[in-house]
Amino acid sequence: MANLRIPLLVGVAAAVAVGEVTVAFERDTDAAWSRLDSLDRKVVTTSFGAVDYAETGAGDPVLVSHGIFHGCDGGLLSVRDVLPRRRVIAPSRFGYLGSALPAGATPDDQADAFAELLDHLDVGAVDVVGISAGATAALAFALRHPGRTRHLVVLSGNLPGGPTAVAAPPWVRLIYAELPMWAMKRAARAQLAHLMGVPAGFPKTPEQAKQVDEMVESIFPVGPRAAGALLDAFSSNAAVNDLPIDQIAVPTIIIHAKDDPLCAFASAEDAARRIPGCTLVTQESGGHLGLGQSEQTRVTLDAFLTAPVAA
Repeated sequence: MANLRIPLLVGVAAAVAVGEVTVAFERDTDAAWSRLDSLDRKVVTTSFGAVDYAETGAGDPVLVSHGIFHGCDGGLLSVRDVLPRRRVIAPSRFGYLGSALPAGATPDDQADAFAELLDHLDVGAVDVVGISAGATAALAFALRHPGRTRHLVVLSGNLPGGPTAVAAPPWVRLIYAELPMWAMKRAARAQLAHLMGVPAGFPKTPEQAKQVDEMVESIFPVGPRAAGALLDAFSSNAAVNDLPIDQIAVPTIIIHAKDDPLCAFASAEDAARRIPGCTLVTQESGGHLGLGQSEQTRVTLDAFLTAPVAA
């Protein structure tokens, strides 16, 4: 019996550990779904299938094209502190949350789906904001629908020639799922934050730490976002290289941090040179999430979006 005691204790401990992990996973997943379900989301039918969206605020309309692993919820969150006095319309891009994923979907298709959503909302021209991986669709919208694009704003954007503007390696399919991403959040939260664009040395303040935590939690639940994230990783991100951004004919601003560990600052500099009349606003620090830069970004956007547009 003594010989059986150690294996038995190990087995019991393992079972307890597995049970505790299972409980924690289910608790966190339920909380993530509750956050998502609390959002007032709507769905419209377009020629590309369902488009899931949410909106908030009042004022002149802004269309937000969210980043990878987000959705309409992340679109609202990403501009909450920098566009506080605007009507923000945040669609979920193809494959995210309740939005369809058409076969062979392209950034041009996504841009046209955005336009159909605006038709449904009876909204004509908008300011367009592209964030991270969402920059591809925002750029495509400005190219395909210049008459409906008052201004184009690119925040920490996936841009031609950048390190994110390539197809991801096949192994990412293994981690773009609920359990692997949750395990990373629980066991390697700092590493997950870095993968989301938090540079070394950040966060520097309690407010920045709160922002990082909020952004980390905002990608959960992963399940209803995975198809869209895979589209970004294997198709949409790289497709930005094929967009003729030198033909963009709307007022454009790019805001980008020098220490962004995801979307290289050099690609923002190059895009600003190629887009006619583009304004490049350089942030010395703050990384991909613009940590510590919200107030300056708010002031910059308020001035840019309200300035008279040359005829």
